[in-house]
Amino acid sequence: MKGKYAFLILTDHRVHNPRNPIYYLARQINAHPNCTCVHIASRGNPANDAFFAHRTQADLEILEVDESFTFDESGKQFVETGKIKPLDTYDCILMRLPRPVEAEFMTFLADIAADVVIINHPLGIEKTSNKSFLLNFPELCPPIKLCFSVQEILEFAANFPIVLKPLKEYGGKGILKIEGKTLYEGGREHQAHDFLNKQTAYIQNQGYLAMKFMEAVSQGDKRILLVGRTIMGASLRLPPDGSWLCNVAQGGTSVPAEVAPEEEQIIEHIAPFLEKEGILIAGIDTLMGDEGKRILSEINTLSVGGFLNIQEQSGKPIIAQTIQLIINHVDQKISR
Repeated sequence: MKGKYAFLILTDHRVHNPRNPIYYLARQINAHPNCTCVHIASRGNPANDAFFAHRTQADLEILEVDESFTFDESGKQFVETGKIKPLDTYDCILMRLPRPVEAEFMTFLADIAADVVIINHPLGIEKTSNKSFLLNFPELCPPIKLCFSVQEILEFAANFPIVLKPLKEYGGKGILKIEGKTLYEGGREHQAHDFLNKQTAYIQNQGYLAMKFMEAVSQGDKRILLVGRTIMGASLRLPPDGSWLCNVAQGGTSVPAEVAPEEEQIIEHIAPFLEKEGILIAGIDTLMGDEGKRILSEINTLSVGGFLNIQEQSGKPIIAQTIQLIINHVDQKISR
């Protein structure tokens, strides 16, 4: 017999749009027989600054979810609700915060909610959502190198065309490409050496993950949605004409996709590592490698997207299935 659980979702309504999965997830969790309530606390509500920004208290101004909960462009429903709840009211916290999220906040949340099930766990997010986490799986990825100097980048780029990925960005933001002596920043071209020298301070402090550029990028960037060790489905994101960026946020398109055998093997390999770090929900991205098989390109564990696209494209109840897996996970954690 499963328990009945109170859920809190942490988000920031200021970046929401009508297709944000939070609205679908929250309504369906609220309707689940093992849920007593779903409340949402927004980082965009000034009343919650003491929690999100200053990390000085565990009381939150919350929005109560019901069957009518939906996107409202004004965002008024998230602020000045007048309903205050302490964090220890809840059995489970769902992390749906967009970047930037400070490491200090992740540590604060892990400490203050030590007795609450958190999906995904903030310390696990901090570790696994950093692109350098891919260095644990070099055999699954294109050739990669963590670079903290201009010299390291240029030496790596001397071997083949590369892309440079900021360690904590998402949605294709900040990605650069170097081919020969030319650096591509979106649609703009620069002399690679000159551009990078102007970014020396950033490179030394933040670093880049350098990755061999896959020439078959036109075959798309596949998002595989993983919950626990269950593959929920996949969606293929194709770049627009004349571009090498596949992200929908960068103009790409999304089409239905199947999971290839080599991708199942990739997930079988990395899933235990994610589980160990407290990661239940992950977006696994793959690219077509030079040998004609899919290889690992990214692991996403903070505010994972793709639910709606995969549900609509597959015709399967992905969100309802995900919620049941979440309930199962909470029940398992609490029963322990």
